[in-house]
Amino acid sequence: MRCEAEACDDGPCGGAMCWSATADLVAGVGIAAVGVACVTTVTRAGRSRDLPLAALPLLLGAHQIVESLVWRADGGTGPATVAWAVIALPLLALWVPVAVLCAAPRRARARLLLPLGAGIVTSTGLAYSLSDHHVTADIRGHTVGYAVDLSHSGLLVAGYLLATVGSLLLSGDRRLVLFGMLAGVGAPVCWALWRLEFVSTWCALAALCSLVLLGWTRGRGPLPGH
Repeated sequence: MRCEAEACDDGPCGGAMCWSATADLVAGVGIAAVGVACVTTVTRAGRSRDLPLAALPLLLGAHQIVESLVWRADGGTGPATVAWAVIALPLLALWVPVAVLCAAPRRARARLLLPLGAGIVTSTGLAYSLSDHHVTADIRGHTVGYAVDLSHSGLLVAGYLLATVGSLLLSGDRRLVLFGMLAGVGAPVCWALWRLEFVSTWCALAALCSLVLLGWTRGRGPLPGH
């Protein structure tokens, strides 16, 4: 099946991260700066297991900077569009559950194997779809739509949500659970605004989630001896 911005009833679609190239670039730089602060905090605390999750805002920031290039290229099927899709789909589907498993308390690790498994399967399926089909981007007013052919899209969406939001909700850490709730509630709201072609608010959600992660890193405290 084909996922398109114009007709999303058949399956999941991608929406713009922000409402213009400049907004994406500014938001991306700001979110990446939060990521630097997160990584610096856990590094100084000697918590190497927290690094993958602390680096998530760096990835989100880079994602928005990449999309600013999609805007400037007026969409299409170029390298920026492909890079956007790779980050949004297979990379995040695997990165988030692996990062949460690394950072989670020991008591929660067994139950996190389920979202990790979902992430591995989903990431593999999405990577295969991207390698086998072209991704196209379409500028529509204050939004960008992405289209890619996906097989078994319903299963991929379910696996993606279980891997990302599910791993956060099962993490056993109250700040990460808050992060998961924020992502789980905020994503449908952002999607609805994007679907109406009013304005894309994904960048605001990414920024808010990054600030929650910054609070998480600062609340962890140093390991003994640091």
